[in-house]
Amino acid sequence: MMTDVRFDRYESQAAVAQLDAFLPAYEEIYAEPPYLEGPRDIAEFIDRYQVHTRRPGMRLIIARDKEEVVGFTYGYFLATETRWWHNLQDVTLPDAYMREDGHRSFVIIELAVRMAWRRRGVAASLHAHLLDSVDAERVTLTVRPEAEADPARAAYLAWGYRKIGTSHPWVDAPLYDCMVRELSAG
Repeated sequence: MMTDVRFDRYESQAAVAQLDAFLPAYEEIYAEPPYLEGPRDIAEFIDRYQVHTRRPGMRLIIARDKEEVVGFTYGYFLATETRWWHNLQDVTLPDAYMREDGHRSFVIIELAVRMAWRRRGVAASLHAHLLDSVDAERVTLTVRPEAEADPARAAYLAWGYRKIGTSHPWVDAPLYDCMVRELSAG
């Protein structure tokens, strides 16, 4: 169980300065299957993260045990011109469902916990802190379909998410299960 884990929140530009704090945890977590990320993947993540910090509503939560980063999560509001819903390969959603206004949907881009801190409630607390006071109709995320991702998928299902389709977000990307959870706000 968590004892001394604290959760620090950073928004938009304040999150930029935190990259160096959580990047070693990112590298450790994403070296594991099914990701097996190497230096090129890490460099691409750094570039994407810099763009993500400029998105509306961007927030980062870092879980720390004393000063050691044990996990992190971040997300932001989908923009009106998002391609998020258009990346789905196996379902056609109604236009009204895919319409975004900049506050309708909050997307979780990353939610990751280092191995030694898993199954202690850290991921659930990161998730709760990230969504605390998010004023959106729904939250969405993607998860890899491989067996190694089953604990994450099980957690998302327990937290009220449902799969709505298979996402292929960019040309060289693997396939992901796109999940959605309706929120009471909106």
